[in-house]
Amino acid sequence: METLEYQYDLNACCAATFLFDSARFSQRALLIFEPMISQRSVSLIMETASITEVVGEYVKLKKRGANYLGLCPFHNEKTPSFTVSAAKGFYHCFGCGKGGNAVNFLMEHDHFSYPEALRHLAEKYHIEIEETKTEKPEDRAEENLKESILIANGFAQNFYAETLLNTEEGIAIGISYFKERGFREDTLKKFQLGFSPNAEAAFYKEAIAKGYNEEILAAAGLITEKDGRKKDFFRERVLFPIHNFSGKVIGFGGRTLKSDKNIPKYKNSAQTAVYDKSKSLYGIFFAKNTIRKLDECILVEGYTDVISLSQAGIENVVSSSGTSLTTEQAKLIKRLTNNIVLLYDGDQAGLKAALRGIDILLEEDLNVRVVALPEPEDPDSFVKTNGAAALREYITKNVSDFILFKTKLLLRDAGSDPFKKAEVIKDIVASISIIPDAIKRSVFLKECSNLLSIDENVLISETNKLTRSRFSREANVPRRDAELISPNPEIAQEQRKADTQNTYDIQERDIIRLLLEYGTTKKEGEQTSILIPAAEIVQAIVQDFKDIPLENATCNLILHEFTEALNKNAMPEEMHFINHTDKSVSELAIDVLLSPYEISHNWLDKHGIAVADKRFYYRQDIKSSMSRFKLKRLKKMEGEYLERIKTSQDEKEIAKNQSFIKRLRAMRMDLAKDTGTVIPG
Repeated sequence: METLEYQYDLNACCAATFLFDSARFSQRALLIFEPMISQRSVSLIMETASITEVVGEYVKLKKRGANYLGLCPFHNEKTPSFTVSAAKGFYHCFGCGKGGNAVNFLMEHDHFSYPEALRHLAEKYHIEIEETKTEKPEDRAEENLKESILIANGFAQNFYAETLLNTEEGIAIGISYFKERGFREDTLKKFQLGFSPNAEAAFYKEAIAKGYNEEILAAAGLITEKDGRKKDFFRERVLFPIHNFSGKVIGFGGRTLKSDKNIPKYKNSAQTAVYDKSKSLYGIFFAKNTIRKLDECILVEGYTDVISLSQAGIENVVSSSGTSLTTEQAKLIKRLTNNIVLLYDGDQAGLKAALRGIDILLEEDLNVRVVALPEPEDPDSFVKTNGAAALREYITKNVSDFILFKTKLLLRDAGSDPFKKAEVIKDIVASISIIPDAIKRSVFLKECSNLLSIDENVLISETNKLTRSRFSREANVPRRDAELISPNPEIAQEQRKADTQNTYDIQERDIIRLLLEYGTTKKEGEQTSILIPAAEIVQAIVQDFKDIPLENATCNLILHEFTEALNKNAMPEEMHFINHTDKSVSELAIDVLLSPYEISHNWLDKHGIAVADKRFYYRQDIKSSMSRFKLKRLKKMEGEYLERIKTSQDEKEIAKNQSFIKRLRAMRMDLAKDTGTVIPG
């Protein structure tokens, strides 16, 4: 501390108090993943992949200014805060904080590994991948498990399709069944339907002969073992491959054609690293584009319902595959549309299935309508007998909102029993109370009041009681950080602000923003007419921080990379940080570069006021941000010396510290005067 006694310039003061920890850089360097795909191929994939196309397959995006907006697929939100920047090639959610490029999105959403996401994009954009000789260390098999299972599933699908179309057994049994169901050959090929032979291990032997690993086949749920012998999981069944959003086969549903009651009619893939039936919808890959286009999804029960309706030209159809509808499946639909029609059989089982699904869909704030087909019809039989036009007409004439459907159905069962009628009312009100939107709740309560001849105030009181009770229960359940964001926009903004302050020092983040905005080269087509001397700006900032390490490790890492770039006389590209191999760097870069606000075109279009690009004022921006950083650093140092005075018993030491504080305050006052900042006395 003796040097500090004679040297009062800001840089020296800061350097004396905050020492640079180079170990953090070497530790982070170990975290960088070295892929087997060559860097040239990685760069080509990154440059080619369109973030709006990739994200648009999962999220319904709407243009807003220069960016696109949609509902975040990573947390439950009612107001869109998920922003995609087509120009910069990244997405960011201002609600939960998740962000990244096209590769990051696939890794986060579909749980792809890094190489798997790259390979998926390469396949999508027809890019030939160049491999390197670099090998991943010992646990590579575990990291590539999902990719291996998908490859095994793809082979299985081809095997079963070939068996169906090109073997005597497949044609005699499988093709006969599908023809009986009225499926054309082009339909069989579109949905990649297949047939598993009766032989105990036909698929297993073929897979082994082709070099597939037994462990991967078992992990994919394609084979099983009994009495020490490997056997096929599916035998003598027609097979319905189940695809994920990207079109990869993640599992199978197998239907037996035997009448033996001891054999289960359907046999489905067990849960694997890539398949969870509660998070999957049959037909979603084939239906997603039509669902977006029509802004409506039709939900049915079975595989054949989806296939028959699709073959007839009604393509916005998905199925819960015979299982009870789940919250995850409802969220999957919500990414494509807010409007859903439940199309179920008119029998008791079909009606009960519709009732079970209603509350789950309402809780996700979907607009739910229901159509019950006349007994004994199901969607498959109805469209085959009457055609697509008749089915569309039937839906239009008989579709009803969930209140009317549920009321008619439950009152029919209640009859004239007043106690049962009271239970019906409570059941319907319970469903209404689940709806997140207050206006929708109010509208449905009024409709319910009219239908049931019940005082609306009574229904409102009951709804409020149920809502308070649910909120009370949820308040006692621990939730993930992303779920703790308040539904109130103002509270949510304050929470995010607090989280930001806890994660990064705001002033340090702003220094990084300056470097990324003004000190990097941009993507082609993003440059403006404003000439900004990037190298000079970086040199000025780096020089100012030559002996002042930033306290946050990620901010420090970015500053260090700019310093290295300056030494090499080559300014880094903005995309280098957006696509950085260190996830914390890419997340911070995206966070500081993307603003949740945009200047409205109405200023110019309606009021004739031209708002200048903020980059015109880059000098003021830099000066202001640097001054704020220095003010905060000086204030912190002043507080540290005050603490020393409180704990010191040495009068000379106290006097010395008081002298330091006096000079620090003088420096703060000069800075404040220069920037127009008011410092409390």
